[in-house]
Amino acid sequence: MATILWLKAFHVIFMVAWFAGIFYLPRIFVNHAESSEPLVHQQLKGMERRLLMFVTPFALLTVVLGISIIYHYGYAWFAAAKWLHIKITLVIILLAYHGYCFKLVKTFAEDKNIRSGKFYRIFNEVPVIILFVVIILAYVKPF
Repeated sequence: MATILWLKAFHVIFMVAWFAGIFYLPRIFVNHAESSEPLVHQQLKGMERRLLMFVTPFALLTVVLGISIIYHYGYAWFAAAKWLHIKITLVIILLAYHGYCFKLVKTFAEDKNIRSGKFYRIFNEVPVIILFVVIILAYVKPF
């Protein structure tokens, strides 16, 4: 039982670190999209790249620890935990979002962004919504 508690603790720690970055990165995109200053663009390009590289290991550790927790609970638990299947689907969507951030960082690095700050403000809400649903699923387990 103690092993699962440690896995859960570190799973949440790395998830919080991942979300901190995944919340902040689109805010940098907003500033980048709305700025017309070349020096600001250069600074934001570096911030975008460094932040994404910094939080990516947290994403991977979150997933690995989640898989470890599932393994420790066993197949019967996994099969019965319908809430977990929804959570995993949302995590896959979040991983796709994270992957799309790599594309956006590259687009900004090449000065090819065509989207507005408003787009990135809306884009920034996706992980917020996913976080709310995942937390409710994990703690309330409504299904």
